[in-house]
Amino acid sequence: MTDGISRRTFLGTVIGGGVMIPLLTGCGPLVPASGIPGSISVHTQLSGAVSGAQVFSDVVAAYSRETDRAVALLKNGSDLPIVFETSSLAGKEADIAMVNLQGRTLSWTRLGATIPVEDLLDDWGLRDKIIPEALEEWTDEDGHLRAFPFTRTNWPVSFNTGLLAEAGVDVPTTSDELILVADALRSKGIGPVTVGGSDWSGQKLFLQILQGFLTKDEATRAFSSGKLSEFPGAIAGVQHFVELRDAGVFVDNVQGYTSDSELTQFNTRKAAIVPAMSSALALVPAERAAEVTVGGWPTPSQGGVVDHPTVIQSYNGHGIWISANGAEKLELLKPFIQNLYSPEVTSEFILGSGRDMNRITDVVSTDFPLVAQASQLTTDQVTPVMLPDLLIPDAVFEPMIRVTAMAYGSASADQIIDRFEQAYNAA
Repeated sequence: MTDGISRRTFLGTVIGGGVMIPLLTGCGPLVPASGIPGSISVHTQLSGAVSGAQVFSDVVAAYSRETDRAVALLKNGSDLPIVFETSSLAGKEADIAMVNLQGRTLSWTRLGATIPVEDLLDDWGLRDKIIPEALEEWTDEDGHLRAFPFTRTNWPVSFNTGLLAEAGVDVPTTSDELILVADALRSKGIGPVTVGGSDWSGQKLFLQILQGFLTKDEATRAFSSGKLSEFPGAIAGVQHFVELRDAGVFVDNVQGYTSDSELTQFNTRKAAIVPAMSSALALVPAERAAEVTVGGWPTPSQGGVVDHPTVIQSYNGHGIWISANGAEKLELLKPFIQNLYSPEVTSEFILGSGRDMNRITDVVSTDFPLVAQASQLTTDQVTPVMLPDLLIPDAVFEPMIRVTAMAYGSASADQIIDRFEQAYNAA
């Protein structure tokens, strides 16, 4: 993958057509200062207002001062995979990419854009520092560890107990209770469940609700194939979702909300319940967090297969991927990556940003109480369900979001299933 032909082959496969070649083949380094001898370059999604972005910048700056080695940072958000791929085409990609394991990135190691790191895991003394389940999740079907798992995802449901008390109700643990709670909240002018019905956050809740009726094996096959109609549990899950929607469980016009607007609505007490990942809960202000308790999505009152309210749990947050360029600098990358897995840096992320980490640790942040609550939920309280991102083909993600936005509107269960399957068939 280090020569121009194989890079073009890779991007021709992933992007299609190679139309970016004329734009990139003649350009200079795409990462500022990446050409300094002894330097390394890191392309990261930990930037801007993202939880942990400032901690990461501080950690990198401290490493540079202490080692007298330059670390050049290139920052992107959700477009990082495409930017990385196009820079790889020119042979000028960063040495390290810090990005989630989903969609486009699932094929990077197989296609040679990044190198497998299972041998480095042992050589660099990192195996016993990382949660074993994280290593398993990041290992592909060929037995290759795609990248070093760094941050992870805990996706509980938060309940504003102050608003629930105003409505005279308690935290719901079943769907029947949830419907009663929604009615009581609405009678007081309070929105019940808020979620980004028009983006990925609403998609995740939709798929979580379906998993109340699917075993793990069934969910794996259903989300891999998209053939919901072949699984009675999936059909029941969609019907259950429609029942909840039509019973007024979600806030009005939820199909127009985003992950940002759901959090704003929750933080301003316009809605009492929000399913949000732990990195978002780190952004809940202290005065709001003081009246919030964290749990799971209520179990189906009839026909479900889960024992407790559900929480999405996954280890596929940000990983540390080594590129083809980085493979030529392993002696420089080794101390940098080892430092990221040091107890001190792990503690800085947990205490300073509320991030959940894949490094084994007992540290819990008192400054981010909702994240701490979520990390301490046990299987006696909640049933973990999968984050389907590792199963859904990249080409299906955006069409599926459009389907779930329709689902939060007024579509029937049959219409939702049909459009869901069409999204897969068109990919």
